[in-house]
Amino acid sequence: MTKGQGFGFGLGKMKELTEAFKKAQQVQEGAKKLQEELEQMEIEGQADNGLVKVVLSGNQEPRRVVISPDALSQGAEALSLLVTEAMKDAYENSTAQMRERMEDLTSGLNIPGL
Repeated sequence: MTKGQGFGFGLGKMKELTEAFKKAQQVQEGAKKLQEELEQMEIEGQADNGLVKVVLSGNQEPRRVVISPDALSQGAEALSLLVTEAMKDAYENSTAQMRERMEDLTSGLNIPGL
């Protein structure tokens, strides 16, 4: 290390680092708010035009399953397939919603190293 150079941080680098910390803190605060919003959200998935519906929270926690009487008449095996299809649909909808919200949260941020 050459005398007078410190750790290789000039004033410009220090300002960049400070800005990066501020932006990271903004993202962290936004992420906390987003987590609270996701807990309150209800995202639905369905199968066979709504014969079976599955509702998840934004955090993908199961909330409820709604099975129409018409679905019951199809038998246990078909009903199992419908529930599985509705669960997959709800999961995909939830994942897309989370991805979109995270992109909104981090859009416009230029955090070095990320």
